[in-house]
Amino acid sequence: MVVFNFLMASVFFINYSFGDNSTRNETKETLNDFKSYDIIVDANGKGDFKTVQEAFNAVPLFKTSQTKIFVKNGIYKEKLELPLNKNNVTLIGESKENVILTYDDFASKSNATGGTIGTSNSASFIVTGNGFKAQNITFENSSGPVGQAVAVRVDGDRVIFENCKFLGFQDTLYPRESTSRQYYKNCYIEGTTDFIFGGSTVVFDQCEIFAKKGGSYITAANTPESNLYGFVFLNCKLTTNSKPNSYFLGRPWRNYARTVFIKCEMDSHIKPQGWHNWGKPEAEKTAFYAEYQSSGIGGNAESRANWSHQLSAEQFKKEYSVKAIFKDWKPN
Repeated sequence: MVVFNFLMASVFFINYSFGDNSTRNETKETLNDFKSYDIIVDANGKGDFKTVQEAFNAVPLFKTSQTKIFVKNGIYKEKLELPLNKNNVTLIGESKENVILTYDDFASKSNATGGTIGTSNSASFIVTGNGFKAQNITFENSSGPVGQAVAVRVDGDRVIFENCKFLGFQDTLYPRESTSRQYYKNCYIEGTTDFIFGGSTVVFDQCEIFAKKGGSYITAANTPESNLYGFVFLNCKLTTNSKPNSYFLGRPWRNYARTVFIKCEMDSHIKPQGWHNWGKPEAEKTAFYAEYQSSGIGGNAESRANWSHQLSAEQFKKEYSVKAIFKDWKPN
């Protein structure tokens, strides 16, 4: 166990507003609170490690209890990976705006064998361990509008992000594995084309989904036929700096894609038809794209694609609670 080796009282406040400008209660960290962390990361050298990857490396394999890592404010340019069997790691930032984990790889970047690194390997942060949780952190792919460039790729199961930001352009967030369950609470996710994509079962709860100018599709689910759920957005806000009628809610990366928006407020960038078949008419019969009580200028369901669905009140109540989606896992 790494021992925190500096004695300095520290106080910080985490504030954020969401949607209606409501502000979260202030939270204080004192010296006693610091003692509850297993590892302190400080880019200025006043912690146990200067980099987040060093902290991950220090976590024992197959550890069953929680490892709490605190990250002090700073910009950490690292290509990060939390490996398989490094489980139950909790990463807590000093503040969402000032703890920035960033890297600048992109899919078309050359690799050592004369090819390219590809989309999966472009990720700034790869989460393979199970039971990972992150709070109050910004995750970024800083390569810019250069095509596919992932900020975070998640393969592990039972993964939680709370009060985090995900910054990028195309393919920002990649919940990849079909066996992975993920929960995002009060997060901000931005990008252009297909900026939330993959095959995992994911709930986005009270998140802001910001579609940047220059894109056209928010989601591209790759849900396997055997999975009952893909991407579920609960009480989210779909915002933009793009022009009106410029974005589809989603298109099916694979034919059985499943994406549902529930009680979401949608700006004017959402196209009236809502959904696109990616040039695959057969996907209209196999994909499940649905909404329930969408609101805002882009939430008018009257002109939605005739192969999409509007959930009934009974479907919403019975099938789309967090408990119904995640079954035996309760994210907390």
